[in-house]
Amino acid sequence: MTATNSAIAAFPELQRLVDLREAGWSFLPVTDDDGELTELRGVRAWPGGFADALRVVYTTDAAGLRVDHMGCVVWQREGGLAEVVDGLLTLPGPETVGAPRLVLGRSPSGIWVP
Repeated sequence: MTATNSAIAAFPELQRLVDLREAGWSFLPVTDDDGELTELRGVRAWPGGFADALRVVYTTDAAGLRVDHMGCVVWQREGGLAEVVDGLLTLPGPETVGAPRLVLGRSPSGIWVP
């Protein structure tokens, strides 16, 4: 059994992160001064300057957003890991008809933007 399979067996919600990785996402662990993992951040860049970002603190504490080429938020969701990842995976690509384009605001200070 691989390390990924062992982790998913212990925490099935982690399958959502594997789904994002397979969809082209990159991840960066964030640690405290003692080397303890405090959160996981993910990003997927799109042509034209759009980017999707994810912050995971726990399976019940996650946030996702999409920003345009100016860093303005056009989509966001907070909640559990599965809920946020489902939102990101079903979000139409930026060049797709029906993709969010209306600016909701600038990136909130608590969420990492690539």
